Amino acid sequence: MVTHFKVSGHLACGHHGSNLVSTRELNRVKCRSCRNTDAYKEARKAERNAARRAARKAKAMHTANDWRSAWTERLTAMAGLQRLPRGFGGQPFV
Repeated sequence: MVTHFKVSGHLACGHHGSNLVSTRELNRVKCRSCRNTDAYKEARKAERNAARRAARKAKAMHTANDWRSAWTERLTAMAGLQRLPRGFGGQPFV
């Protein structure tokens, strides 16, 4: 059975009927006409961009990459002036 893409209450391909199967899930759409519409392509593009942003955010939140800020916070919390290690840009006191 062919599954159509539903956009704001209408089918993207323009077919009409009360017995047509429709969905908002992009991976379940089987209608070739629906897949070739601008609405479907834009929805697919938006879904991919959201997935890429989530992947970038997860990668940025990875703790292995966050050791520099953790080290800076640790030295800042210590009493007195502490010099940052090499590679921290000019080795200022914190």
